[in-house]
Amino acid sequence: MRRIIETGLPKPAAPFTWAIETNGTLYSAHVPIRPDGSIETGDAARQTEVTLDHLRATLKAVGATPADVALVQIYLTSLDHKPAVDAVYRSFFNEPYPVRACVAVSALPTPGTMIETVVTAVLPR
Repeated sequence: MRRIIETGLPKPAAPFTWAIETNGTLYSAHVPIRPDGSIETGDAARQTEVTLDHLRATLKAVGATPADVALVQIYLTSLDHKPAVDAVYRSFFNEPYPVRACVAVSALPTPGTMIETVVTAVLPR
């Protein structure tokens, strides 16, 4: 059975859910959206901070921490953003880091965003 996780963010306009838990696993998506629904349009580092703050709130809502994250998939609008993203990422996660993929895409659906992440976490029992 799937359980929708309340993240404190507004309901997406597109047909998806920010976070779902099923069978002890959290599946979630994150973009640089503020709790008021506006998009952070600052530089890549700032967008990453907002995106990971969203992830932190989602993890907290299910009693988890960044240490419970198993997989992070990062989509960037340019690989030029990767050094800034990596710097913020290192301050959020500790070693051993989650498995990660990072790819560049031509665009993201939310105007102004440079980063989107998809995260899988195994929830503590």
